Amino acid sequence: MSSLLQIRDVPEEARRALKARAAARGQSLNGYLLDLIDREVARPTVADVLDRAAQRAEQATASAADVVAAARAERDQQLMSRPRG
Repeated sequence: MSSLLQIRDVPEEARRALKARAAARGQSLNGYLLDLIDREVARPTVADVLDRAAQRAEQATASAADVVAAARAERDQQLMSRPRG
């Protein structure tokens, strides 16, 4: 079931630009605006994205500096244990 949505006080310049964009896509202004609305509704909000990221985030047991230092120490150890020849 669809409903009517009316937007008042749209500046004439904005209406002309939207109508031109619709025509460039071979759409009516109504069809173009419906597509814009559908795309906007399909996009998650910033709050949704941040909530999902927080739910997936794992608590780090070490800082990034600690991880880099451990990787460097491991690399240095490997370089020192290589046979020289």
